Amino acid sequence: MASSSLAYSTTLLIIGDSLSAGYRMPVEKSWPVLLPQKLQQQNKEVNVINASISGDTSGNGLARLPALLQQHQPDYVLIELGANDGLRGFSPNIISQNLATMIDLIKKQNAQPLLMQIRVPTNYGQRYSNAFSGLYPKLSEQKEVPLLPFFLEHVITQPEWMMSDGLHPKAAAQPWIAEFVAEALSKVI
Repeated sequence: MASSSLAYSTTLLIIGDSLSAGYRMPVEKSWPVLLPQKLQQQNKEVNVINASISGDTSGNGLARLPALLQQHQPDYVLIELGANDGLRGFSPNIISQNLATMIDLIKKQNAQPLLMQIRVPTNYGQRYSNAFSGLYPKLSEQKEVPLLPFFLEHVITQPEWMMSDGLHPKAAAQPWIAEFVAEALSKVI
């Protein structure tokens, strides 16, 4: 019996931005490519499809989502979006609305949405940063979807893991990120 459960593969679609797209590195070094192996170490057989695009906003992700759901028919969808919205000062209400619509579309396809907490620097002031970061837990509660912790908060404290722009993790950080995300995912999938 145990072997038949291992043979079953769950499909996880990741829709994100440069933090998940492997920005300025070979794609095979990005954390989503490393994720299945980390999950396998926790006895989770997961087929990971990374549909992340550098520069994507929540609006871009929402526009691409219906075709991705139809094409891949995932069991789970991890939404890692909002950083580019926040860096551009988009209204937290618009970001929240886009993410809420994505969650609803995912549920309509009988898939389980997973939302990753995102935080942005205080470029637009503490009030904006607080409103931005606060929209994720509110949305998680309202829509009853798991909220995964933001990996960058741990990576950014390691200067050797960060690119000179101070926003993107280097290839050296990707195995740790994959482990961190696998740990969070293992509690919900």
